Formats: sequence, C-alpha cells, structure tokens
Amino acid sequence: MRELSLHILDLVQNSLEAGANIVKLEVIEDLSADVLVIRVADNGRGMDEKLRQLVIDPFVTTRLTRRVGLGLPLMEMSTKRCDGYLKIQSTPGQGTIIEASYRHHHLDRPPLGNIVETIKTILVANPTLNFLYRHTVNDRKFTVSSQELADILDGVPLTQPDILIWLHKYLSDHIANLYGGVEK
Repeated sequence: MRELSLHILDLVQNSLEAGANIVKLEVIEDLSADVLVIRVADNGRGMDEKLRQLVIDPFVTTRLTRRVGLGLPLMEMSTKRCDGYLKIQSTPGQGTIIEASYRHHHLDRPPLGNIVETIKTILVANPTLNFLYRHTVNDRKFTVSSQELADILDGVPLTQPDILIWLHKYLSDHIANLYGGVEK
C-alpha cells in the first residue's frame, strides 16, 4: 500500500471483521524523536498466541473470501524497511492492539496519505462503531470520537450532505492545525 492511511483503513476493517464495536486509532508523530507510530486497538474476538504469531504470514488468514491476507505482512515489511517495527498484542475474547512504528524521516516511509478522508470514511461507513481517533504531532493534539459527534449532531446522521461538508471541514481544520495550519 502506498499510503499509511490505506493501512489504517485495512486495520479498522480487520477490527470490524473480528466483531469489534469499539476501535481506537492513535497516530503519534514525534518529529524530535523522528518517530511515527500508528496504533489501532479494538475489542474484537482477539487471537490466540499461535494465530498471533502466524498472522504476518500472507498465506495465513481468517478470511473465507480468499486465501491470502496481505495487509499485516505488507505493513510489517514497510515498518522494517523504515527502521521500525510491527507489534501485535491480542487476547482471545478481549481484542487486539496493532502498533506500527516508522522512522518519521526515513526516505522509504510511505506518506500518511489522506487522513481526513480516511477518518471521515470510517465514521460515515460505520455508524454503530464506537470510534476514537487521536492524532498527536509533537505537542499538538486532536481527538474526535463518534460519540462526541453523535452528541453534537443530536440524532442527525453523518450521511446528510451538509453534515458531510461540515465533517470534512472540521477534520481538515483540526488536522491542519496539528501541522501549524498547513494542510497535509
């Protein structure tokens, strides 16, 4: 995958397929430490130790639609190529935490991509998901949750055209502020 935001979509989709109804996404960019970390935590069915160790093999998947699962193997490969790592913590019945770390300024690090559209897609496509997104760039932080948005909108669905426009601007402005007001 060319952009990290596509990996994020894949990880959230994996969480949904594992039966999660709570997903927490955290993106941490510490430029002084030269680190970019993506962490996705869910309350899905989790994996036993054997599956957890095998899941980075592209020919091991729980999917029934095809016999390969490339998301985690490709993500692990990209982290290693960028002096990073991929960690998977999982407990059956309790959920999974995937953490991918990259050297932020590594020449081969994929770009973050269109994180605004990624977050918007997750929120709009999964109206019953309890989703929390937290993004930190050095000392600047932005957090939004599906519950917070539901409280603000008071029953108006995110799929309303004027709400979609508002949501795009809300996410764009706050994420741009993480980078000093420059849209990334």
